[in-house]
Amino acid sequence: MGYASKSPWVIHYDGSSCNGCDIEVLATLCPGFDGERFGVVNTGNPKHADIFLVTGSVNAQNIDVVREIYDQMIEPKVVVACGICACSGGIFQDCYNVLGGVDKAIPVDVYAPGCAVRPETLIDAIVEGVAVLDEKAAQMKSAEKAR
Repeated sequence: MGYASKSPWVIHYDGSSCNGCDIEVLATLCPGFDGERFGVVNTGNPKHADIFLVTGSVNAQNIDVVREIYDQMIEPKVVVACGICACSGGIFQDCYNVLGGVDKAIPVDVYAPGCAVRPETLIDAIVEGVAVLDEKAAQMKSAEKAR
């Protein structure tokens, strides 16, 4: 039984965005786009989350927070960079305080570009993230059997 058979729990963190992507993340999980039909549950606790949704770019002020949330998540886990700022730094990439996208702080599994990212893109990214969770869970299981 893989992760596709359970509800993926997500945790959302806004790195430093204009809030456009944050609004789209919330719209994705609300009844209009109904991300919950896929069993997606929004949680505020990294220890309960399977998927880490990050909006905004990484800077000197938030890089430690992003890493701390990621480190608190239990394996297997997936990171989704939501929006072009999270993917690459976006229009803010040349700003003095921006280090770049989320991949400057933690490994990213799924990129969901857009300015602002569309709810349909986020749903696709979460579904892709569930597939990545299945792969990671299978790898962990085979590694345990090899011991």
